[in-house]
Amino acid sequence: MGGPPPPRLVAWETTRACNLACRHCRAEAIPAPPPGELSPEEGRDLVDQLAAWPPAPALILSGGEPLLRPDLLDLAAYGRTRGLRVLVSTNGLLVTAALARKLKEAGVARVSLSLDHPEPAAHDAFRGAPGAFEALRRAAAHLREAGLPFQINSTLTSANLDQAVALSALARDLGAAAHHVFLLVPVGRAANLEKPLTAEAYEAALLDLQRREPALGLEFKATCAPQYQRLAVQAGQAPRGRGCLAGQGFLFLSSTGEARGCGYLDLAAGDLRRAPLKTIYEEAPLFQDLRDRKRYRGRCGACEYWSVCGGCRARAKAEGDHLGPEPLCPHQPGRERRP
Repeated sequence: MGGPPPPRLVAWETTRACNLACRHCRAEAIPAPPPGELSPEEGRDLVDQLAAWPPAPALILSGGEPLLRPDLLDLAAYGRTRGLRVLVSTNGLLVTAALARKLKEAGVARVSLSLDHPEPAAHDAFRGAPGAFEALRRAAAHLREAGLPFQINSTLTSANLDQAVALSALARDLGAAAHHVFLLVPVGRAANLEKPLTAEAYEAALLDLQRREPALGLEFKATCAPQYQRLAVQAGQAPRGRGCLAGQGFLFLSSTGEARGCGYLDLAAGDLRRAPLKTIYEEAPLFQDLRDRKRYRGRCGACEYWSVCGGCRARAKAEGDHLGPEPLCPHQPGRERRP
């Protein structure tokens, strides 16, 4: 008997260093890299491990701000030569025309840029830096000119939930290939960011997005919003993959080599410096728990939509139990709700 299927995506926090101080940062990123981050040699070894894991997962080089890592381009190029699809997640401040071309030449398949408000002043305030909005616009233009596809990532909070459609329109106008929205997870700096909206309010917003999605004009994905897949099924649509992918198609690696289900789920499954990543993913008790419906508690454990949703494990953990119910889901198992 073989182990579980390999993850489709591995996100590596290449560094915690960042040139911004975003109000919602799950990593609580800092200006300079902390000691103990994976070395260039360890990064190449990680790439080798992924390349030997058929089918090889795509690799997201994230942060912090990955462009602050001196060997970022070398890592991207090495990943490409080993057959990986390499993506880079950046805030965009450091993307110049020359760097956009170098990213393209290194074989990066797609870049993500972070945009949280359609209004410049609100975006700059959220990101903690005057001029962040205009820097993102410039980065988008440079990537377009280099012929490097990019997507826009937006974190939805109570302050911008009603602007999600406007953000999608702006992403389209910027030339993005996709708009991915992330439902706020209260970890890191975001733990004290705001008083969360009710589960019913988030559900209504997700339903509105789902209804508007066909007219957005670009690829759209709701991330850290597993109930979006439940709503699709309830509307008679086919789900596009599973909702929560922590340990089930997705793997996060911290800058110091700590493996987790996702970047928001602050529970270590293993250490890359102590065991191969494949072994950790297949055998770690945390990942085995995440894959076993019988170990889930409360509404998520009883839910008829567990296989397509699963509830956000990081938000459940923020409430005290990573296998407990998703706090932003109002669905009551066995009491069918139709949109």
